[in-house]
Amino acid sequence: MSRPWFVLAVLWLMVVAAADAPPPRSVAGPVLRDSMGLVVHTVLFRPELYRPVCRLVRNYHGLEWDIGRDTNYAPRFPFARNQVNWEELYGGWRESGYETLVCVVLDDFLAGEWHDLARDAYAYGLAFARFFGPSGTQRLVEAVQIGNEPGLMDDATYREIFEHMARGIRKGDPRLRIVTCAATAGPSHRYAKGLSTLEGLEDLYDAIAVHTYAHVENWPTWRRSYPEDPALTYLTDVQAVQEWRDVHAPGKEVWVTEFGWDASTKEALPTGEFSQWVGSTETEQAQYLVRSFLVFSAMGVERAYIFWFDDQDEPQVHGSSGLTRHYQPKPAFHAVAHLHRTLGEYRFARALVEDAGDLYLYEFRRGDDEGDRIWVAWSPTGSGREREVALPRPPGAVVRAERMPLAEGAVEPVQWESAADGGVRLVVNESPAYLWLRVPGPG
Repeated sequence: MSRPWFVLAVLWLMVVAAADAPPPRSVAGPVLRDSMGLVVHTVLFRPELYRPVCRLVRNYHGLEWDIGRDTNYAPRFPFARNQVNWEELYGGWRESGYETLVCVVLDDFLAGEWHDLARDAYAYGLAFARFFGPSGTQRLVEAVQIGNEPGLMDDATYREIFEHMARGIRKGDPRLRIVTCAATAGPSHRYAKGLSTLEGLEDLYDAIAVHTYAHVENWPTWRRSYPEDPALTYLTDVQAVQEWRDVHAPGKEVWVTEFGWDASTKEALPTGEFSQWVGSTETEQAQYLVRSFLVFSAMGVERAYIFWFDDQDEPQVHGSSGLTRHYQPKPAFHAVAHLHRTLGEYRFARALVEDAGDLYLYEFRRGDDEGDRIWVAWSPTGSGREREVALPRPPGAVVRAERMPLAEGAVEPVQWESAADGGVRLVVNESPAYLWLRVPGPG
């Protein structure tokens, strides 16, 4: 017997269920080349060498270099007091195509060492912005960070320095973007200032900085895990800052100004502070850096800067974090360069799968071209896991696929096959696989 009421009821329930089902998560953000950065250091940085991996650099710019220990000293730019020519240095980086974030390192200038803290901080900010800012004739710097990790400084002192230096910067060049020191949504600690320290000063900064490292343990091993590890605060610390921002400083960007992994070829020293240090492999360093950029883009992090550019292969904390070793590219260099080359013109569109311990699948789109998309798939694990997976049905044809490389030269192609349900089957491991899609336009 026909029961049209029953059929209609079932259809109605299907519509309601479809409406209630959450869509794939999406975040509108910058194209990847506008978010990939590298932490560098003055004359040691070789701009031509690192052009394949980024166009954003963050430099440690010592306040003491500019003024010595005399806080009322008037800087004589373009020269630092120690005679470094900033115009030549930053001008060379600009000519090489970089945008520079200067981190003014003032962390060891304690309250009693300033002649007149408010006046001196304001004067330095004013002079800095007028000479370096994007409105000047040199256009050397596009953003400035007030402090790095000023944990030895009490909160009241940092707030006063920040407020007056930022006011000087705003006066000197309103177009020069201002970034906080390393911040946390919780209370201040040795390596970050609690964001409550800056409450009420929201008009004086444009971005909030976060430093995050994937530590499973701190001293004495300093062992790190993979970025998606649910046992870590690596990502949740960033999310907490974003949530604080949403409530207290809506519209401000969140930048990860330090993240990274150590990968040395040497064993830990038999004695000393780092005798129990545990590093990552070079392959892990490459995988985790690339996957961090991908996950940060999905979170809506506007910028992320790798720590560090070059290392001396020291088996200790931050001693082997470089993309190069003695200026020779490590596997991480080639993996990040491939990411920059592959997804540089693409922006994160949506997370299709985020299954902890099994599969991550993200979609990126080229600019505003709805038809040009790349899917990125990987195993979000840290155990060398590899398995065949079934991906959802793509919105268009898979044109080609390749895997993140670990060396210069040919990139490993990835074989895939169409599944019976229209999906795609392929082998994924902890090195992301990229699938190029061509989606037909309307009609």
